[in-house]
Amino acid sequence: MKIDWAALGSVFGVSLVATVALVGLFTLGIVGLTKQEEAAASGGSATLARTGAYACFALCAAAVAYGIYLIVV
Repeated sequence: MKIDWAALGSVFGVSLVATVALVGLFTLGIVGLTKQEEAAASGGSATLARTGAYACFALCAAAVAYGIYLIVV
C-alpha cells in the first residue's frame, strides 16, 4: 500500500481553508446580529447589520449544501 502524500496534503489544506472560512463567515454573522441589537438599543437603524448577518448565514448554508452535494454526487 502506497500513500499519495501530495494528495493527502492537498485535501488537508483545502479542508483547513474551508473550515476557517466557514467559521469566519458564521462569526461575522453573529457579530452583525450583535451590532443590530446595539443599533436598535441606541435608537438607530439596524437594517444594514441585519442584512449583512443574514447574508453571512446564507453563504454558510450554501457552502454546507454544496459540500453535501459533492458528497452525494
